Amino acid sequence: MVVAWVVIGALLFLFELHHLAFYALFGAVGSLAAAIVAALAPSAVPLQAGVAVGVAAVGVVAVRPLVSRAFESRHTGHITRGVHGGLVGQDAVTLDEVGDARVVGHVRLVGERWLAISGSGRAIPPDTKVVVTAVQGTTLTVWPVDALGTGASVEDVSE
Repeated sequence: MVVAWVVIGALLFLFELHHLAFYALFGAVGSLAAAIVAALAPSAVPLQAGVAVGVAAVGVVAVRPLVSRAFESRHTGHITRGVHGGLVGQDAVTLDEVGDARVVGHVRLVGERWLAISGSGRAIPPDTKVVVTAVQGTTLTVWPVDALGTGASVEDVSE
């Protein structure tokens, strides 16, 4: 039974690494606590299950809020609100020539490759820093950053 609890704990830990919600983490800790009980009392399966559930519940109720707050205060980077709404105003870099709707190009944004069209209608060469002004489906409308340096803002060109 010890091996079963360790396997369950390992699987929950791996699941937690993928999701970072801090629920499965405490399930993994509870499973490992149950493995210790199983090593001491192999035939007390109800006690093992009770320890697993109890430790997990205490972790979720008492410790998870503290861990979540600590993680959020140290988490940096871009957080997108809504489906694509948080992408407007973000900087990207063109990967190839970006033209109008007939000459769709690509940009690198937040570590991912996106389809993009030029908001000005003029071609934007590769390796140009651009700003996202609109999102239509999975295609971004972008403007070169140097075009915005003339006093225009993202709001002015996002129409």
